[in-house]
Amino acid sequence: MYLSKLQKKVLVLMSDGKFHSGNEIAEKLGTSRAVVWNQVKGLSRLGIDMNAVTGRGYRIQRAVELLDSEKIRGGLSSHALQYLSDLEIHDEIDSTNSYLMDQVGGFSNATVCLAESQSAGKGRTGRKWISPFAANIYMSVLWHFQCGVAAIAGLSLAMGVAVIRALQPYSITGLGLKWPNDVLRRDQKLAGILVEVSGDTHGPCKAVIGFGLNWRMPAHVGSSIDQKWTDMESIMGSARPQRNVLVPQLLNSVLPIIANYDKNGLAPYLDEWRKSDCMTNKEVCLYLGGHQINGRVEGIDNEGMIVMQTDSQGLRRFASGEVSFRHVVS
Repeated sequence: MYLSKLQKKVLVLMSDGKFHSGNEIAEKLGTSRAVVWNQVKGLSRLGIDMNAVTGRGYRIQRAVELLDSEKIRGGLSSHALQYLSDLEIHDEIDSTNSYLMDQVGGFSNATVCLAESQSAGKGRTGRKWISPFAANIYMSVLWHFQCGVAAIAGLSLAMGVAVIRALQPYSITGLGLKWPNDVLRRDQKLAGILVEVSGDTHGPCKAVIGFGLNWRMPAHVGSSIDQKWTDMESIMGSARPQRNVLVPQLLNSVLPIIANYDKNGLAPYLDEWRKSDCMTNKEVCLYLGGHQINGRVEGIDNEGMIVMQTDSQGLRRFASGEVSFRHVVS
């Protein structure tokens, strides 16, 4: 769904969460009350909670912060800026990952795509990533590698480290990494990472790295998510950083790691990943190709594969799979 310039002006004017009369909005925007009413109805269809009270006007129940490319660029370090080719922000898109995977041509640096909402956001193993409007961060980064698909197998683990680094200034306790792509807070999912690649096994390839970070998930939307989750508002309340602050902090952490992954690989990030590992010594179920493998996690090896002491086949290593914690009854 495309937001018109007038809708954006109405949204920005009302983003303080206070009541605004139709006359006030119409006067400030140089339009009529009827036009204002139509814009308000359009915003409601986006899933934005609107109140209309006779004698008081209209109010957005929860203040909305739209993504702003100037603010995001202004928050980038000079180190991160040197790796950025383009930054796009969409009102709505099917999937930021799918959009960048469809891009053709080569760029020397990163293309970053952000969206206010996604109609078909993607998680791992075909899951849908719930993407309400202006509620969370939906971001993908396109990068062209020379080392080949095989050499970037551990990239999602390095990206997990990058997210943990970006959140360090907020002193959030209980953060952890769940192999291969989740950031948890006290066993509740805060962020997910999805890496999609195409190209040569040992030659030029492109990767799109998607990040979904829960910032302020509406409870009625979050109730449809099939796993435990949390968001920055639940953790920090009103002290949570604005999205236009959090996005550049993520990019400041993410872009240098991506840009140097051809040269460095996973090795520089293994110790940090292991320090944040929330799975070692836990009993888990690993789902791989329709099969369930039960066992205890022993950690990750130097290639980023999960090491498990399985119930039936002893010590094994896995390069892929979906892991869930299991409750063992003694």
